[in-house]
Amino acid sequence: MTKNSNSSTNPIWTGMVAVDDTALAVTDTGGSGIAVIYCNGQFATQGYWKRVIAELGSDFRHITFDERARGKKSQPSGDYSFEACLRDVDAVLAARGVERALVVGWSYGAFVAAHWAARNPERALGAVLVDGAQPFDWLDEAMEQRIRKLFKRLSWITPLLRPTGLTPRLSAVQQADCNIELGKISLERNLGPVLDSITVPTRYVLASGTSFGSHGDEQERIRAGVDAVCERNDSISISAKVASNHDHILRKDFRAVVDAVQETLAAQEVSSAK
Repeated sequence: MTKNSNSSTNPIWTGMVAVDDTALAVTDTGGSGIAVIYCNGQFATQGYWKRVIAELGSDFRHITFDERARGKKSQPSGDYSFEACLRDVDAVLAARGVERALVVGWSYGAFVAAHWAARNPERALGAVLVDGAQPFDWLDEAMEQRIRKLFKRLSWITPLLRPTGLTPRLSAVQQADCNIELGKISLERNLGPVLDSITVPTRYVLASGTSFGSHGDEQERIRAGVDAVCERNDSISISAKVASNHDHILRKDFRAVVDAVQETLAAQEVSSAK
């Protein structure tokens, strides 16, 4: 179930990586450059990173993957928890023989990237958190019910889009459960200590305005919590706040993400030289 090319003209490897009870679709551009592993949005796919990867270019080794039951090829699982997502990062890196990497995550993937960087200070070259991993107590009983209603309302269309890989092979209940779990992970008392414990260079790229499912200024109030994070931890700062919204940031402001990657690596070099 793999396709592998080691030629100098086409070092790209694509294939399936086994983890737990499932297998993930992985792409590795190969090469000797710094490894960058990309963590997707909650129900997004590795294709979202194509502009960032193209702009960073072949000096880097880019590793992307589709989470469990996402995309066209990654297989279903009995475990769609946040902890499973963290295990998937380790499984992909191990399968590709990568010991150290820069981790870049957007939205849900930013939370994964932040936790992975906090837990693996010797392996993480740094982290870039794209409009995610913002501590804020946004989940309450009313929000939980809103989330469940939203995914129930979308349940008629998601199966129609699954053959394209645009929607996950999760039920409405499973999708809602993932989103509600993220709300608990986002709580200041839970996420704050994780961010405070990060010791590797970390940069935020923040979007503006709303995102799918948000109302009014909810998203901006959530983003405001990053300022306190940066004040508490010298390893973390905001690289940019861009004009595009949460859903379009990787398409419209991919250069800001690229700048944050380069800024993070420059900070890592300075830290290593001390």
